[in-house]
Amino acid sequence: MDSIQPIDWRDNTLFLLDQRVLPNQQNWVQYQHAADIANAISNMVVRGAPAIGITAAYAVVLAARDAWNNKGKGWKKAMVEPLALLAKSRPTAVNLHWAIERMTICYLDLDNEQSPESALLLEAKHIHNEDVTANHKMGKLGADLIDDNSMVITHCNAGALATGGFGTALGVIRQGFVEGKIKHVYADETRPWLQGARLTAWELQQDNIPVTLQADGAAAALMATGVVDWIIVGADRITANGDVANKIGTYMLAILAKYHNVKMMVVAPTSTIDWELHDGDEIPIEQRSEQEVTEINGHQIAPEGVPALNPAFDVTPASLIDAIVTEAGVVLSPSLKNMRTLK
Repeated sequence: MDSIQPIDWRDNTLFLLDQRVLPNQQNWVQYQHAADIANAISNMVVRGAPAIGITAAYAVVLAARDAWNNKGKGWKKAMVEPLALLAKSRPTAVNLHWAIERMTICYLDLDNEQSPESALLLEAKHIHNEDVTANHKMGKLGADLIDDNSMVITHCNAGALATGGFGTALGVIRQGFVEGKIKHVYADETRPWLQGARLTAWELQQDNIPVTLQADGAAAALMATGVVDWIIVGADRITANGDVANKIGTYMLAILAKYHNVKMMVVAPTSTIDWELHDGDEIPIEQRSEQEVTEINGHQIAPEGVPALNPAFDVTPASLIDAIVTEAGVVLSPSLKNMRTLK
C-alpha cells in the first residue's frame, strides 16, 4: 500500500502527478524552474501541505541551479526573488514556509565558489524521505487509537497524493485497514475541488479499501445513524494551542462529531505545527477564485453575476479535537499545555 508517489525527481527534473485531472487521466508534468513550480502550487497541480513542502524544497534546488548558471558567485542574492514568489503560492499551508526556511538555512551555509545544486538536492531528498517515514509512523500511532471494525469519515484528501507517499489521514486509514481496525470509509466529496471524490476515493480503490462517496452535507445524517466511530482528517496548519486549519468543511464535521459523540482525529507531521501562532485566529486563510464555486470544469452552474465566497480552509478549535497524531507522538485533548509534549 505504498505505490502512489505524486512527486518524482529524475533526470535533473521535477515531475508532478497532475492532481487536477485525476482520476480520469494520470499525467506527469515536468518542471525545471522555480517560478513554474510556484504556479503549479497555486493552480493545484500539487496540493496537500506535506506535498507542497516537498515540492517547494525541490523548487529551491531549481532556483539555485538557475541562480548559479546566471549569476555565478553571486548566486545567493539571486535566490531572494524566486523564493519570495514561491512563498506566496499558498499562504495557509505552513509546510511550504517550513521547507523554504529549511532549504534557505542549507544554502546559506554553502560556498559561493561552487554550484549549490548537489548539496541542495540531497537536502530536498532528505525532506522527501523523512515525510514518507513520518507517514508510516503516524499510520501506526493513529491506528492504535481505533477499535476493531470501525467506520470512519474522511474529508478532502490527506493520502499519498497529499504527501511524499502513504499519507497522513489516509496513512492511518491504510494501516488501520491492514490491522482490521477499519472496515469501511466514507469519503466526503469535498467541494469545490472535489478532492474526496476524485482523489481519496481513487486512492482507497487502488488499495481495495471499502469506500463510499457522500456529499459533504450528508455527513450529519450518516452520523445520526450511529455507524460512524471516527472522523479522520489531515491539516494544513496547527497552532501552538492545537487549533487546526484544514480544508473548508472540516470545522463543520468537528461540530457534528461532537454532537453525535463521534471522535475526531487530526493527522499531520510536526512540520505542520506553527509554534509562532498561539491560536487559530492568527492563521491566514486563503481566499480562492469565485469561479471555483460558480463553475465546474469551466461550465457555469450558478446564475451569471452571483458572487461566491470561497475560503480554501476553516479553523477547527482544539476543544473539538480528540487526538492530534504526529510522528513525534499523539496529543490527546489538545491544548497549549498538552501540545508542548511534542517539543
